[in-house]
Amino acid sequence: MVGPITLKQTVLTAAVSMALLLAGCNNQHTESNTENSTAKSTELNSVKSETTQLSTGNQRNSIAPGIPGSDPTWAFAGKTGIGTSYEPYTDGSYQDSAENPISRVWFSLAQGIITETMFGLIHNAQLKEMQFVVTGDGFVDTEKDDTEHSIEYLHTDEFGRPLSLAYKLINKDKGGKYQIEKHIFTDPDRDTLMMKVVFTAFESGITPYLMVNPHIDNSGANDIARYDTANKVFTVNTTDKNSSVMSVKSSVDFSQASVGFVGISDGLTDLKNNGDMNWQYSATSDENQGGNVVLTAQYPSPIVKAGEQQAKISFDLVIGFGSDKQISLANTDATLAAGSDKVLAAFNGEGEALGWQDYLSSLDALNNMVNTTTDNGKLLYASALVLKAQEDKTHAGALIASLSNPWGDTVSAKVGSTGYKAVWPRDFYQCAMAFLAMGDSQTPKTAFEYLEKVQVTENTPGYTGTPGWFLQKTHVDGQIEWVGVQLDQTAMPIMLGWKLWQAGVLSDTEISHWYKKMLKPAAEFLVNGGEVNLDWNHTNITPLKTQQERWEEQQGYSPSTTAAVISGLISASDIADHTGDEKAAKRYLNTAKMMQSKIAKLMVTTSGLLAASSRSNSDSNQTETLPYFVRLAPNGEPNLDTKLGDNNGRDGLDQRLILDGGFLELVRYGVTNANDKTVSNTVALIDDEKLEHNLRVKYQFKAKDGSLIPGFRRYGNDGYGEDEVNGDSYAEKGQNSAGQRGRVWPFFTGERGHFELAKALKSNSLDSDSHQKLINTYVQGMETFANEGLMLPEQVWDGVGNPTRYQYKPAQGTNSATPLAWTHAEYIKLVRSMSDKKVWDNYSIVTDKLKQ
Repeated sequence: MVGPITLKQTVLTAAVSMALLLAGCNNQHTESNTENSTAKSTELNSVKSETTQLSTGNQRNSIAPGIPGSDPTWAFAGKTGIGTSYEPYTDGSYQDSAENPISRVWFSLAQGIITETMFGLIHNAQLKEMQFVVTGDGFVDTEKDDTEHSIEYLHTDEFGRPLSLAYKLINKDKGGKYQIEKHIFTDPDRDTLMMKVVFTAFESGITPYLMVNPHIDNSGANDIARYDTANKVFTVNTTDKNSSVMSVKSSVDFSQASVGFVGISDGLTDLKNNGDMNWQYSATSDENQGGNVVLTAQYPSPIVKAGEQQAKISFDLVIGFGSDKQISLANTDATLAAGSDKVLAAFNGEGEALGWQDYLSSLDALNNMVNTTTDNGKLLYASALVLKAQEDKTHAGALIASLSNPWGDTVSAKVGSTGYKAVWPRDFYQCAMAFLAMGDSQTPKTAFEYLEKVQVTENTPGYTGTPGWFLQKTHVDGQIEWVGVQLDQTAMPIMLGWKLWQAGVLSDTEISHWYKKMLKPAAEFLVNGGEVNLDWNHTNITPLKTQQERWEEQQGYSPSTTAAVISGLISASDIADHTGDEKAAKRYLNTAKMMQSKIAKLMVTTSGLLAASSRSNSDSNQTETLPYFVRLAPNGEPNLDTKLGDNNGRDGLDQRLILDGGFLELVRYGVTNANDKTVSNTVALIDDEKLEHNLRVKYQFKAKDGSLIPGFRRYGNDGYGEDEVNGDSYAEKGQNSAGQRGRVWPFFTGERGHFELAKALKSNSLDSDSHQKLINTYVQGMETFANEGLMLPEQVWDGVGNPTRYQYKPAQGTNSATPLAWTHAEYIKLVRSMSDKKVWDNYSIVTDKLKQ
């Protein structure tokens, strides 16, 4: 909590606002400070000398005014890079030791700068943004907004495939006056982030300033910043005495430094006032009062000598973290002393160091998969790195959905939130299967064993009811966040366990152990359901009806959920039979067969409303409505006019109007044949590009070879995206709007590719030409959606409506969430499937058992 503000601080803030307004400063908080700026003249006179100093003079050893600053937000979520150090397991966990210290720092990159950086647990952000501000003759530029950005990997093989998550960012002034080159990576031996900087000026009078906006312990509202002039180091903590501590230090001493509050006394506000750094505050508080703070440091100006065209300044910059100030400073100093060359070599895994290139070389399936890519394996290697980077290092095996906060730059950071930096068992399953596909057996085994932490038992805090289901969303330490019941998230851990057993990753003894401890309770819940009481959720679950389907928005009968439940039960039956639990094995199999027999009745409409679903019946000369899968049937009556629930700002529509590609999971897992007529009918509807935009699912985009590749929305009437009328981010003003529109999700191109492969195999039509066509369409399709840093997004722009403040182009990732682990996982699995010429995560046992 922010402490009370003294009268002197209040009046001083008012005076500051008045001074900045009169100076013509472009301060976004001028309007909010208007009331203060009309303070009594006597009060203004009482701080006249302080205000004058703030506007034009240097402030040393003083407290910055303007507490708490403007409201904090997170950064742009369309990351072009993420990174962390590679750490090997010791006996299936991450164990810190003198021989193998564990670095628990993760970073992200967007818009040419470092954005959210985490320390401790993977969701615990400590930094929002770090960038340079550059001044010169008549200009004050911010690196993020006023330069042209490029990104590349620092460590690649001879084919350009990335070998580590170290990056080179080059930001060029649009007018050609300067260039900033940054090499970014973490220290694998310490809790530090390192950046090597080469700043080049092409004319004299150019000065670089470092700007750092901390958000310690996952919030930007309670930070306290200080600058130690003797040791030339910044430190930041929060009002909580037990908070993490962040330190910032450079190998080249700062010329000047200051701390202040965003929008009031920060360095950018100062520089925009007159182009000079006049304010040099040593602390933001001398009490337990925090706010949204910024650290500002001036570097020496490169001097372009006569007869030369440029001048450079180079330095290493380190951000260190620790549980207290002493540890944070020690980490910072040690990394700085080691130097960027040595730290980068260790990060990469060069020489005797164990790093990212060693992890990639351990993936025995990866090289065999390169030939079924169209970019020579670049995205494949990047995807392997990205998936492994999104695992927590305190709770081994905890795989998160994305190292981002969706639409972060319009999301409040006053109160901590995990965003997508959390565990969903569904996304988790996709990632674990991708690790297995690329030849990593350790990570999916550790991940499978982790799932015990997020299963509901009699020991789950606050829970009463039937155990066995898996929590909707949790922190990596198992802390409960969302409590909806999603039956696919309960089935997928069983499916994963069966796959690991079949692959020999889990022994017979191990699978028997996990059947009794974790998988049987899950299977029992899939058969019987039961009462659920947790937090807001008080309900009774009766399978196949799920409280939430895979988009977490609707209750009812879902084709994609059903595919997982049936596959999970048949997998459980096989494991139960192995353990000698014959009674349970028979019950699970019979329940799965019963569920499969009800699919058409519960989820297929024969009274469809979509124009493309009708044809002339040549026998009766009457119009026949072709059966097709609905997205969801709330009551299992798909021929009625039942409306789906309102969601994401969109009013619910008749269930028969809404298409969703989730029915393809029935084919993928082996529940339904690829040549099933209802499946074919629904595919034809999904592909109908004449449907109105709100109901339309398929869009086409131009690939790098000039061909058209398909992309798909989650479902018709989806509102989880930017407003197509005014271009606002999702729920930007704190609530949903009717114009919100969910965009194209790249991993559906992968799902469709898996279906088309299954269909070709079923019809025995997969020859070399058709195989290559599938690769060119679907593998290349997913590669088309990767950004310049080879990050795959959650959503890409579909070209419908307002292109937003970012002027998005078709196929460009939006500000929703990038990289999305599920998208990278789907890409890896698709490449493996095309390489093997069979669907990677198909369950042949499901098809075989359903035939019996």
